[in-house]
Amino acid sequence: MLAYTYLEPGKFALLDKPRPTLLHPRDAIVRVTLGSICTSDLHILHGSVPRAVPGVTVGHEMVGVVAVNVETFCGDCFFCRNGWVNNCTDPDGGWALGCRIDGGQAEYVRVPYADQGLTKIPDGVTDLQALLVGDVLATGWWAADIAEIHPEDTVLIIGAGPTGICTLQCVRLKHPRRIIVCDADPGRLDFVRRHYPEVLPTPPEQVLDTVRSHSAHGGADAVLEVAGTPETFRMAWMCARPNAVVTVVALYDGPQVLPLPEMYGKNLTFKTGGVDGCKCAEILSRIAAGQLDTTPLITHTFPLADIEAAYDLFAHRRDGVMKVAIKP
Repeated sequence: MLAYTYLEPGKFALLDKPRPTLLHPRDAIVRVTLGSICTSDLHILHGSVPRAVPGVTVGHEMVGVVAVNVETFCGDCFFCRNGWVNNCTDPDGGWALGCRIDGGQAEYVRVPYADQGLTKIPDGVTDLQALLVGDVLATGWWAADIAEIHPEDTVLIIGAGPTGICTLQCVRLKHPRRIIVCDADPGRLDFVRRHYPEVLPTPPEQVLDTVRSHSAHGGADAVLEVAGTPETFRMAWMCARPNAVVTVVALYDGPQVLPLPEMYGKNLTFKTGGVDGCKCAEILSRIAAGQLDTTPLITHTFPLADIEAAYDLFAHRRDGVMKVAIKP
């Protein structure tokens, strides 16, 4: 079968590999009907994910009758029992697919602990509608869930890429008083204006003034940092009001600095880390009910044989690309 493979930092290749086989009674083999490319795949390509294993088939966003969770998790350990499946203690637990074990930018994928990490797609929900459920939409759901958003809040989302838009959709379900979205890309801000006219888009150079003029207490009540740069990390805590919650779900290329003397007295609560993506069934039910729709994010579709061209388009953000679907 064709499988897009991580060879070494800076090098992926489309290889012919054997189909996966069952290795454990709780495994499943999924025939991939649709996959996608994530920014995390680019981090692997650039050598920014040290735990990525050379030779692994990449890709962790995929469907095939079922939605495949980005994480594999046993369901039995201390962390799984508390819903913290990103920290599953099994050797194949957490983010393994497409990083430490073969992923889904291929024709078939073996999924460990399939009884935990696969969710049947409901009748009436298409593969395209379900494609982002297991990763970026699960991330947006998790981010909105832990951000402690209340109906009177002003919420700032930093980043209007695919994960930022998924986060925006899930924040809207919390019904805050005001949502502000910041991004440096005018095209992405236009996307927000077209699809979410009630949301206030703003570029970085105006974000602090915008937040202060649309909040009751000198800053945002909740900030969700989804962009992942040193500038946006600083922006997140600067735009937060005192005693706010700052939720950081971005994946950074390097360490970030907490300038505690500057922050002294703001009394902020930071929540950070990788998604606990165990709410796929609830997310799919919201899609079936018409409350979530990520299909406008899928701007391009490529066959698996042309995945290198898809990566090039996605990495360089050409032609208004948001997300690319890969069809085996």
